[in-house]
Amino acid sequence: MNAGLCAIAAAIAVGMGCLSAIGEGLICSHSIDGMVRNPEMAGKLRTNMMVAVALDESTAIYALVVSLLILFMMGLPALNKGI
Repeated sequence: MNAGLCAIAAAIAVGMGCLSAIGEGLICSHSIDGMVRNPEMAGKLRTNMMVAVALDESTAIYALVVSLLILFMMGLPALNKGI
């Protein structure tokens, strides 16, 4: 496989992982909004927010792992062979 295509695929994987930051911001924003509107539910909302942020963050970590696998398993051997 072409090394340039591997680099583009890894960049797309990292870019998709970076989009999870938008999701985390929305999760926190809406949780804080719910805490302001209903202070009695703050503890339950905070717990649910932490679980949702952890799940969302795992998506970014998976994207990073995929991009590293693409680079090290497909990209670097092509670069070493001079292709």
